[in-house]
Amino acid sequence: MSEHLMDVHPTRMELLALRKRMEIAERGRELLREKLDALMMEFFEFVREVSNLRAKAQESLLGAYRAFSEAQMIMGYSKLEELTYSVEDRFNIIAKTRSVIGVAIPSVEVEVKPLSHYPYNVLDTSARLDEATLAMVEAVKTLVELSGIETTLTKLAEAIASVKRRVNSLEYVIIPRMLNTIRYIRMYLEEREREDFFRLKRIKGRLREEA
Repeated sequence: MSEHLMDVHPTRMELLALRKRMEIAERGRELLREKLDALMMEFFEFVREVSNLRAKAQESLLGAYRAFSEAQMIMGYSKLEELTYSVEDRFNIIAKTRSVIGVAIPSVEVEVKPLSHYPYNVLDTSARLDEATLAMVEAVKTLVELSGIETTLTKLAEAIASVKRRVNSLEYVIIPRMLNTIRYIRMYLEEREREDFFRLKRIKGRLREEA
């Protein structure tokens, strides 16, 4: 049974101190349970959001690739490849962090810079290329947002696992060990009181006999 008890001296002071620690541990367990519930709610909210974004990203990419394929068939692969060399870097990723129930999660946005000049002659190219370019811009914005939310899900899942371990540790290890130790000290003190009572009773009996 020693492995189920805390290493304390069986005294009244220790018993009082242990009862206070027990109250703190139980309150901590309840607070952690509340935090766990809140984290789970946030997690499933982001799960719903990520499902919608995945569908949106897939649709955007499919539309962009289809438009590029049609532009390639009209203009030819060589012409399309030639135009890619004149395309500017238009995307600026803005990454921040925010706190959700004590968990730092990323907030990622895409800033699309305006073109300093048009990358190709619109009279010399297909309208499908314009449509493909616009579709790809939207797809990139969606993909960046999706990556931020998927990272958020990972962070929340790690936090949920960590809080759950702490709740289980309190629930199944720390609090039961405290309870066992409190019972042991109480029984020890009660047994010692009985021994002291009988010892005192014998001493009084001897004193009466000697008198």
